[in-house]
Amino acid sequence: YGYAALKQYDTAKTADITAFPDYNKVSKWAREFLSWANAEGLITGTNKGGVAYLDPQGNATRAQVATMLQRFCDD
Repeated sequence: YGYAALKQYDTAKTADITAFPDYNKVSKWAREFLSWANAEGLITGTNKGGVAYLDPQGNATRAQVATMLQRFCDD
């Protein structure tokens, strides 16, 4: 989000991330940024047992980071 704003990309798009079961674990300062990343399709959640979680306190795998960067570059 910070890089996108710095490069003057449109960062106005947002998504309702409150539907994720672990939304309450997202730090308040990060909610706007994560909402933008979800709206842009950069972060879609991690599927666990058929349910998508944000897992904001977890660690991203190398493959997950590569996917987010690829999605950002393709956008």
